[in-house]
Amino acid sequence: MTGCGAVALRMLIGFFHNVFYNGTFSALYDANVTEGPSRFGNLVFLSPVIGGLIVVFLVERFAPEAKGHGVPEVMDAVFYKRGNIRGKVAIVKALASALSIGSGAAVGREGPIIQIGAALGSAFAQAIRLSTWQKITLLSAGAGAGIAATFNTPLGGVLFALEILLPEVSNRTFLPVVIATGAATTIGRILIGPNPAFAVADIQFSLAQALGAEDAIAFVLLGVLCGVASWAFIRLLVVMEDGFPKLPGNVYTQNMVGMAAIGLMMVALTHLYGHPYVDGVGYGVIQSILDQKMTAAGLLILLFALKLLATTISLGCGASGGIFSPSLYLGATLGAAFAAVAAYILPHAGLTVPSAAIVGMAAMVGAGTGGVMTAIVMVFEMTRDYAIIVPVIVAVAVAAGIRRSLIGETIYTVKLRHRGHRIPKERHINLYLVKQAQDIMERRFIVAKAGTALKEAMVAEDKDDLRAIIVERGGRIVGLIPPRSGLWRESRTNPDLLIESFVESRIVICRDIDLLSLVFVRLKRHRSGAAIVFRGVARPRVHDIVGIITKRAIADAVIDSFDD
Repeated sequence: MTGCGAVALRMLIGFFHNVFYNGTFSALYDANVTEGPSRFGNLVFLSPVIGGLIVVFLVERFAPEAKGHGVPEVMDAVFYKRGNIRGKVAIVKALASALSIGSGAAVGREGPIIQIGAALGSAFAQAIRLSTWQKITLLSAGAGAGIAATFNTPLGGVLFALEILLPEVSNRTFLPVVIATGAATTIGRILIGPNPAFAVADIQFSLAQALGAEDAIAFVLLGVLCGVASWAFIRLLVVMEDGFPKLPGNVYTQNMVGMAAIGLMMVALTHLYGHPYVDGVGYGVIQSILDQKMTAAGLLILLFALKLLATTISLGCGASGGIFSPSLYLGATLGAAFAAVAAYILPHAGLTVPSAAIVGMAAMVGAGTGGVMTAIVMVFEMTRDYAIIVPVIVAVAVAAGIRRSLIGETIYTVKLRHRGHRIPKERHINLYLVKQAQDIMERRFIVAKAGTALKEAMVAEDKDDLRAIIVERGGRIVGLIPPRSGLWRESRTNPDLLIESFVESRIVICRDIDLLSLVFVRLKRHRSGAAIVFRGVARPRVHDIVGIITKRAIADAVIDSFDD
C-alpha cells in the first residue's frame, strides 16, 4: 500500500509541478533534472502563493494533522495516541504535500510519504481491531516503507522505523517492518525503477586507503559545521513556526506572506542564475553537485542560506511537506562549499566536491533528525560505495554530538515539546522485564482463613493496609486482597464482615522464577492489583506461597532499571 502511495505521490507532485511551473498537464517529472526558467516568467511568483492558499484550505477544512512536515505527528500518534491516525490524513496529506511541493514550497516529499504510510498502517490496524502495540507496529512499518520506497533504501527504511518511531524492538515488531519495507521497495523498483535516488559518480575513495591526518581533520571539521548548521535549522524552524501565527490576519494571509517570500526568491534566482533552485525538493541541485556541474563556493553558500530560509518559511507559514529532502540539500551544498574552500587549506585531504556533498548530506540528516544509523546506512545504500562509510561515520558522529550539545531536541521532537508532548531521547531496553518474580516480590503478607471477620483478620501493625492479604480455606487459596484496599477503615465501620467478601474476582498466580513480562501480561489480562508468587510446579497451596508482586514493587523495579 505504501509503495503504491509513494508512486502516486510522485505522480501528483509531477502533475502539480507541470501545472504551476510549465503550464502543462502531465505527471511526467524528473526531480533530479534542473529545467531552467519557468514558462510563466516573473508570474511564477504567484505559483507558491496560489498553491499555498489551496493547501491551507485543505488542511484547515479536512485534516489539521497534515500541516507541517509529518513525522512529529506520527511520533505523537505512537507515544500519545495509542497508534491512532485517521485514515483520511493519508489522502489530505498526499494532496496538500503534492500541491505544496509542486507549486514551489521548499519542502520534501519524504515526510509526507512517511505520514501517508503511517496513516495507512494505522487505519488498516484500526479497521481490523488490532491491539495498541500492533497498531504502532503497522504504523511504523508504513512509515519505514515510505522511506524505503522513496529512496530505494530498504535498510534505511527499517532503521528509520526502529530508530525514530518504535518504542519496542523485538521480533514481533521488527519482522513486520522488514516485510513492509521490502515489499514497498520492490513495488518502487517495479514502478519507478531500480536506480538509487541519486546517480553518484566515483567519489574517489579507496578501501585500501587509510584515513590520513588531513582526511580526518577535514571530516571532523565538516561534521562540526554540519552540527552547527543542524542546530541553526532547528532553531530557525522554531522561530518561523512560532512567529507566523503571531502575524496580523488569519492563516490565509500569513501563508500568503510566507509564500510570497518564496516566490520572490524563485524570481530573483532565475534572473541571476537561470533557475529558481530553492523550490520543491531540490534534487536537481543535489544531482548537479554530485555531477560536479555546480562547484562555485559562493553560489553553494548562497543556496544553502536561501534554502534554509525558504524551508523554514514554508513550514512556518503552513506548507505541507518534509524536512528530509531539505536536509539533504543543505548538507550537499554545505559539504560541497566546504570542499571547495578546504582544497586550499588541506590540499592533501583528498576531499572532492561529490564526496564532501555525500558526507554532508549524511551529517545533516543524522544530526537534525537524530537518526544517525539511518543516515549512515541510507547514504551507503544511495551511493553503493562501501569506501565512504568511515568518513560518513566520523562526520555524522561529530555532527550529532555538536547538535546535541547545542540543543537537546531534534527537528522532529522540538515541535512536540511545545505541545508538552516529550518524546524519550533514548529507547531504554526494559531490563526490568528480564527480572524474575522472586527478584521484586514483597515477602511480607498476611494469611487469613475464610470465614474470619475483619476485626479478627486485621492486625494492629498493618493499620495502613500496606500488606496484601491471602485468604485460604483448608490450605487452598481462596483469593487475594491487594495492599491499600481500605480494609482497615472498613474494619472500623463494619467489623463483622467476612474477609473473603473483599477478595479480587480473579486470582493471578505466578512461579517465583517467571519473568516479569509474563507477570505483567497476566496482571493486565485480569486487571488485578497484585499477583501471588509461589514456589514449585504443581497447583499451589498456601504453604507454597513465597511472596506477593504489587504495583508498588513493580514501580520500584522500573525506577531502579534506569541509570542516571
